[in-house]
Amino acid sequence: MLTDATADLTLALVLAAARRMREGLDAARSGGWVPWDPSFLLGLELAGARLGVVGPGRIGRAVIRRALAFGMEVVAWSRGPVELPAGAVSVALGELLATSDVVSLHVALSDETRELIGRRELASMKPTAILVNTARGGVVDQRALYEALAGGVIAAAGLDVLEVEPPPEGEPLLGLANCFVLPHLGSATGRARSAMAELAVDNALAGLEGERLPNCVNPQVYER
Repeated sequence: MLTDATADLTLALVLAAARRMREGLDAARSGGWVPWDPSFLLGLELAGARLGVVGPGRIGRAVIRRALAFGMEVVAWSRGPVELPAGAVSVALGELLATSDVVSLHVALSDETRELIGRRELASMKPTAILVNTARGGVVDQRALYEALAGGVIAAAGLDVLEVEPPPEGEPLLGLANCFVLPHLGSATGRARSAMAELAVDNALAGLEGERLPNCVNPQVYER
């Protein structure tokens, strides 16, 4: 349902940040489009670059398959055992952060994952690295991310989620040229939203009949 839509958007953010699209759009719109310059807005080629997927669940694995099609090297970290698509390798989180050109977050938000990516983790990443978050805003220490982007600790970020949505007026991340922020569009396709509506109806009908919900957030409730 949401898997393909969110995975597609993740790759869009990876590409946007890697190829510095926000800066390019700003330059084109503001008259900053310069004549041929071999060093103008150089970005990252995905082919041969390393993608680190933090949380290879359904969406994370779909992102891995797309990244492999781009010719990326893929590593992944999970808090539990998971079967990865062929071509991806499981590594420790520290190694993933230190060696990846792009880090993509796909973990659920919980007490264990809140601010999973903070100052220490950002400082361990390459100065040329890109962070992409299509999971939940609270997985990242947002102030630390702003400081890392503004201070050149990492190169760029692509975000579909923030800690507070919509963000308050003056949110500093929105003013950074090297930060691409979208208004939580992960499931924003006609097919995904239709499937979401059908899922909700199926759950409601089952609940009214006193039956087990076909799509449970907490299926263990039925297993007690």
